[in-house]
Amino acid sequence: MQNIYYTCKQTFQQSFNYRQLYSQLAVDYNLVTANVYAIESNNDGQHKFQTALRSMGFTVKLKPYIQRQDGTAKGDWDVGITIDIMDASSAVEHVFLLSGDGDFDRLMRRLKQSDNLTTHVISAEPLTALSLINSVDHYTPISADMLLSK
Repeated sequence: MQNIYYTCKQTFQQSFNYRQLYSQLAVDYNLVTANVYAIESNNDGQHKFQTALRSMGFTVKLKPYIQRQDGTAKGDWDVGITIDIMDASSAVEHVFLLSGDGDFDRLMRRLKQSDNLTTHVISAEPLTALSLINSVDHYTPISADMLLSK
């Protein structure tokens, strides 16, 4: 969730239209689940955004932002996303991933090998790993019609 938000702000200076995406997937596919992943925050704006996403039909999954003893911090959902997708993959026909992170290329390549599963990635093309684009059946670059109007 946060990655797509910041990616669209950086690349297009606009926000991603989550409501439109959810509605379109619900019309075109038998939408089983739509998860968004975020790091817990005390920010009121984040809480309102998460509430809005829930009202659209998304399941918002949160995890704590981990502050290490050495002062560095970590807030990474890659393993959780991978597990959720693997758990769901036997019960669905399509998997959509909104990310440009090349770390997911092995996951998507593995899923693509399944005869009964079609893989999709939606992301901002300039910030997407080519290995991820090449790992899926269908790649959709985020375009102006997927953004909220200014």
